[in-house]
Amino acid sequence: MHLFYQPDAENQPYLNEEESRHCVKTLRLGRGDTINVTDGEGKRHKCVIETADSRRCTFQILETYTETLRPYRIHLAVAPTKNADRIEWFVEKAVELGIDRISFFLGQHSERRALKTDRIEKIAVAAMKQSLQLFKPAIDPLLDFKDILTVLAEQRYIAHLPENEVVEPLAQSVKPGQTVLVLVGPEGDFSGHELQLAIQNGFKMVTMGSTRLRTETAALVACHTIHLVNALRA
Repeated sequence: MHLFYQPDAENQPYLNEEESRHCVKTLRLGRGDTINVTDGEGKRHKCVIETADSRRCTFQILETYTETLRPYRIHLAVAPTKNADRIEWFVEKAVELGIDRISFFLGQHSERRALKTDRIEKIAVAAMKQSLQLFKPAIDPLLDFKDILTVLAEQRYIAHLPENEVVEPLAQSVKPGQTVLVLVGPEGDFSGHELQLAIQNGFKMVTMGSTRLRTETAALVACHTIHLVNALRA
């Protein structure tokens, strides 16, 4: 299946220049060929190409399929890593697994203080198309840690592996069928003050397992764990 992204396909039945070039130049599709177009909000349109222009490929919608939202939502708030490639890898894999919202925040121990969210958006769109999904996750701009604490969710957790304290794993704590927000700190972990603030604001401390994980690994484990709990306990 060839899946393309056009946010308003019903009112704007054409691909943008990048998508058009991929369709016409790379895949060598032409007039009369069938493609599938998603709006990133749950719709997939079966279309036929009308004008195979590498700058503006137009199409006609033949039929539309609408996918329903799953009963639970996953929101990960992550401190971006010093190495940009690792955070981009995380976004790609999280979208492939299925995620609804990704936020990035600045913590006291954060090593990266800036983030190219436009590039993150492109990676998310590419991963959505590659995995044949119809929902594009929301990507928030870089936020302050305190702003993340005000984000609402039915379940809110902060990932931390303390040295001399027993903390419940996320897999045992999370409940199915609800919106879940998990905070994942930077390589230097959350500061003691940040942990205290999170707990004061209703976040529960959980672990991703018994070993210390990299930021992007912990975030993916959280995403997979929530999916698994919902699959097994729903």
